[in-house]
Amino acid sequence: MATFFIVFAVFMLVIVASSVGVIMGRKPIKGSCGGVGAALGEKDYLCPVCGDDPNLCEKEQEAEAAKLAAAEQLSYEVTAKK
Repeated sequence: MATFFIVFAVFMLVIVASSVGVIMGRKPIKGSCGGVGAALGEKDYLCPVCGDDPNLCEKEQEAEAAKLAAAEQLSYEVTAKK
């Protein structure tokens, strides 16, 4: 039973450590265009996002950045002034 609690605690530490960037307001963790198949150099691998067109990947990233910017415009910082 002690092993279970140790493993559970380690998993929780890993999850918290990987989410620190999100908690601190930085960009969330995201994968690369092409995925594992492209990284491993598989023949006949076709990127599901861009279809192996790097320009389309850049457009997709720009569209994601535009969505993020639009969402930031809808929010505001609430802080107590002293």
